[in-house]
Amino acid sequence: MCGIVGYIGKRDVAPLLLEGLQRLEYRGYDSAGIVITSPKAGGLKMVKAKGRVRDLEARVPKRFTGTTGIAHTRWATHGAPSDINSHPHLDPENKVAVVHNGIVDNASELRAKLEADGVVFASETDTEVITHLIARSQATTLEEKVREALKVIDGTYGIAVMHADFNDRIVVARNGSPVVLGIGEKEMFVASDVAALIAHTRQVVTLDDGEMATLKADDFRTYTTSGASTTATPETVEWEAASYDMGGHDTYMHKEISEQPDAVDRVLRGRIDDRFSTVHLGGLNLDAREARTIRRIKILGCGTSYHAGLIGAGLIESMARIPADAEPASEFRYRNPVVDPDTLYIAVSQSGETYDVLAAVQELKRKGARVLGVVNVVGSAIAREADGGVYVHAGPEVCVVSTKCFTNTVVAFALLALHLGRIRDLSVTDGKRIIEGLRKLPEQISEILKSEDEIKELAAQYAGAQSMMFIGRVRGYPVALEASLKLKEISYIHAEAYPASELKHGPLALIEPALPTVAIVPDDDLLEKNRAALEEIKARSGRILAVAHQPQEKADHTIVVPKNEDELDPILMGIPLQLLAYHTALAMGRDIDKPRNLAKSVTVE
Repeated sequence: MCGIVGYIGKRDVAPLLLEGLQRLEYRGYDSAGIVITSPKAGGLKMVKAKGRVRDLEARVPKRFTGTTGIAHTRWATHGAPSDINSHPHLDPENKVAVVHNGIVDNASELRAKLEADGVVFASETDTEVITHLIARSQATTLEEKVREALKVIDGTYGIAVMHADFNDRIVVARNGSPVVLGIGEKEMFVASDVAALIAHTRQVVTLDDGEMATLKADDFRTYTTSGASTTATPETVEWEAASYDMGGHDTYMHKEISEQPDAVDRVLRGRIDDRFSTVHLGGLNLDAREARTIRRIKILGCGTSYHAGLIGAGLIESMARIPADAEPASEFRYRNPVVDPDTLYIAVSQSGETYDVLAAVQELKRKGARVLGVVNVVGSAIAREADGGVYVHAGPEVCVVSTKCFTNTVVAFALLALHLGRIRDLSVTDGKRIIEGLRKLPEQISEILKSEDEIKELAAQYAGAQSMMFIGRVRGYPVALEASLKLKEISYIHAEAYPASELKHGPLALIEPALPTVAIVPDDDLLEKNRAALEEIKARSGRILAVAHQPQEKADHTIVVPKNEDELDPILMGIPLQLLAYHTALAMGRDIDKPRNLAKSVTVE
C-alpha cells in the first residue's frame, strides 16, 4: 500500500524522486524518505521525515545530488509513523538501502535470530529485517545477496535495493506487491505504480510474482528469484501524464466525480452491437456455448469493488437469469469455499492489485475454477492471472476513495449482464431497452452534476451529524452501502447502511432527530414499500434525505435524479451521494484526497 519510486541514469535524481513521490502519495502518506548515490560519490546519502512528501522535501539539502536513487512514501503497518520507521532502511555501515511494500510475515522470527547474532535494530519495521539479511550475505553480487535474503522471507513484497559497493545498479523484486519498470533512453525507472513514471516514459514492464530485475542506466534484465532468465517485452501505457493532474479542480475527488460522463462514455465506446441488441466484450475469452454452461456466478471484491459486485450480481440475475451473488474477497479466501466447476468467478479490483482479491483468484485458479477479472488497470496482476475479463476504462483515479471507477465498474457489469442475457433468455426488445438506457447515462450523469450547488447546501445541513443511516431495498441497498462507505471514508462521520426492509427488525431503535437517514427511493415496483419505510422513520421524528425520481412527501429533503431503466437506476442514484459525501467532508475541513488511516491500493493483508 506504500509508494516506491527509483531512478538510475544521468539526471539529478532527487527532484525526479520527489516528483514521483508526490504522484504516489495517495498510496501512503504518513512518512517518506529518499536515498541517493552516484558512481563518483560512492556512498549513500539519505533523508527521511514523518509526515507528507512536502515535509520530506523541506528537509532535503540543496546540495543533495546524485544520479541513482530510491524513495518511498509510507502507509504504516509495522511501527508507528516516525522519522526512524520511515523508508528507506539502511544497515549500520550505510551500505545497503531498501524500500519495501508489503508485509514480512515471519519478521518477528527473523528479527529474533538476527538480534541473537548481535544485530541492533534501529526501527520497529519488518522491512529492516530485509536490509540486515542483504547486508550480512556473503554472496559476491547484489543480485545474489537479494536472492539469498528473499529465500528466508515469508510474506508479500515489492522491494528496491541499492548497495554502495554496486552503485551502477538497482535490484528489484516482486511477490504480491506491484513493481513496474519504466524504460527510458539511457535511463531506467522503477515504481509501484505507473503514475510515478508516466511523465518520463510510457514504455513499461510489469514484473510477475517471483520475478526480479536489475536496472542499469542503459539496460535492464529480468529473472526469477531462483535465477532463471525471463523475457520482458515493454508495453505502452495508454494514459497521458495530464491524466494525473487536477485539471483546475481543488481536489482529485472533485475532478474524478466530474469526469464520470466521459468515463462512462469510454466504457461503452465500441462495445454496443445494435444489430443483435447486445454488446461485444472481446476480452472475456468465453464463447456462447461456454456461457450457456454457467450455472452460478460468484463475484469477489473488497470495499467499493464489493459494493459494485453486489449491484453487478443483481444485474446478472435480472438480465441473464443466472443465480449470482457477491462476497468480500477478504472473507471468501479464508472460509475454505466449495469451488464448483459450473460456477463462473468474477474478481473485481480498481487497481488490479488488491491483495485479498488477487489471493482469492490464485486459490481459485489452483482449484481449477474459471475466473474473469473486472479491473481498471491494464496489465495488472489480476488482469494477467484471470482467464479473461472486462477493462472498465475509467482512467487514472488518484483520490483514495473511488468514484468514477465505481460507476464504470457497475456499467461494465451491466454490459456483462446484457451480453450473458442475450446469449440466454433476454429478448431483443429488452436488449434494445437496456442499450437505450446505457446510452442515456453520460447525459443523465451530467444533469445530476449540475445540481451540485443544491447538494452542497444540503451537505452543510447534515455536516453536524454524529452518525447517519443509509437505507435502500434490493437494487437500492448496495447504493446505500456505497454511500455510507463514502461518507465515513472522507468525513469520518459514523454511518451505517441497512436494507430498508430490516428497519423494523432492530435499526428503528436508533431513529431520533439527531440521526439523519438517507433513503434510496427509486420509482420502481418497490416504491410504495420504500415510502412505508419513510413513514416509519418520520413517525419516530427522524430526519430524512431521499434520493428519488420524484419529490418524497415524507422526506425533509429530496435529491431528484433522472429516471432510466429500473436495472440501471442504481448507477445514477449513487452519483449525488458521492457529492454529498464530498461536500460534507469539505464543510468539516477534512483532507479529502488523503483521508486518515487509508491508502488507495490495498496490496497487503
